[in-house]
Amino acid sequence: MIVTGTAQHRAWQERVLPPVEQVRPGLWSIPVPIPDNPLRYTLSYAFTGEDDGVLLIDPGWDSAEGRAALTAGLLTAGAAIGEVTGVVVTHVHPDHHGLSGWLRAQGAWIGMHPAEAATLPSRLWSDRRPSQDRDWLRRHGVPPADAERLAITPERMRGLLAMAEPDRLVEDGDLLPLTGRSVRAVWTPGHTPGHLCLHDAEAGLLLTGDHLLPRISPTVAVHPRDEGDPLSAYLESLEQTGKFAAEEALPAHEYRFRGIDSRAAAMIGHHDDRNREILRALDAQGTATAWQIAAALTWSRGWASLRGLMRRMALGETLAHLHHLTTVGAVRQAAEEPTRWART
Repeated sequence: MIVTGTAQHRAWQERVLPPVEQVRPGLWSIPVPIPDNPLRYTLSYAFTGEDDGVLLIDPGWDSAEGRAALTAGLLTAGAAIGEVTGVVVTHVHPDHHGLSGWLRAQGAWIGMHPAEAATLPSRLWSDRRPSQDRDWLRRHGVPPADAERLAITPERMRGLLAMAEPDRLVEDGDLLPLTGRSVRAVWTPGHTPGHLCLHDAEAGLLLTGDHLLPRISPTVAVHPRDEGDPLSAYLESLEQTGKFAAEEALPAHEYRFRGIDSRAAAMIGHHDDRNREILRALDAQGTATAWQIAAALTWSRGWASLRGLMRRMALGETLAHLHHLTTVGAVRQAAEEPTRWART
C-alpha cells in the first residue's frame, strides 16, 4: 500500500485535522471533526463546479464544530452551503450521515442504497424495548449485570432515531447526477447492509467510505434485528473491490492511498486469522457462548480494558465471525438458551 495523501497522513500522525484539499479538478476533500472519537474526523468529498450545484459525499457528524468545518471547507473550494443540491451517504452511521438532515433543510436531497434505507435506526429500533435488548444480550451469554449496562436505552437512541430518511435511492451501478462526470455506485455490503463505494473511472478514483481504510479494519458485526451473515458479505465485497487495483482510494477516514487490491487482500487475511483464533478458542472450551469466545480473543487493547459499547461491539464482531463460520460449515449452534457454539 502506498500513501498518496501525504498531508493527511502527516496530520494523522500529528493528531490534527488535515487540510482541505483539491484531489482532482472539481473534487475536494473536506475533513469534518467527530467529537470525542479516536477517528477524529470524517473526510467529506465535494463535487463542485457543476451547473446543477455541489454534490456532497458523507457530510459528517452533526455538531456546531462540524457545521462550521464543512461551511469553511466549501468556501475554500469556492462554494457555499446553499449551493449543495445533493448528498449521497456511503452508509448511515452518524459520522457520515449526521449532517445530511441539516443540509436537506437548506434545499439538498439525500440519496443512499435501498438496503441502507431499510436499516435506518428509526426503522429497526423505534419499537424496540430495553428489555428486548437485554434478552438478546443474555441469549448470547452476557451476564445479567453486564447486560443491564450494555443494553441500548431510548436515551442512547434518541439522536439516531432522528436521522434523515432518503429522498432518492442509489442502486448498485447507478450513475450519480453529475454533469460532465461519470461516477458510478458500487454496492459493498458488510460494514453495513447498504454500504456504497463510488467509482470515477476517468479520474482513476474509488471513494471507499468505511469499506476499505488504510490502517484499521471497519467493524463488521451482527446486531439485534439484523441477524444475517455480514462477514460473508464483506469478504465477497472485498474480493470485488480488489478489482479496482489501478485506482487511488479516497477513504472516509485517515488518508488517501494506492494499492486497493493489496489492502483488500490484507483485510481478508485479517478475518481469516480471526476465524482461526475463534476455532482455537472453541477447541479449548468445547462449547461456548459468543461472550465467552469474545473474552478469549485478542483485542488491540485487551478484553479487560474494553468497557461499555466497546464490549458490545466486540460481541457483535464475534457473532459475525460465528455466523460466517456457520455458513462455511466450520461451526454449529450446540444449544439455544443461551446460544452456545461448537466445532462441527
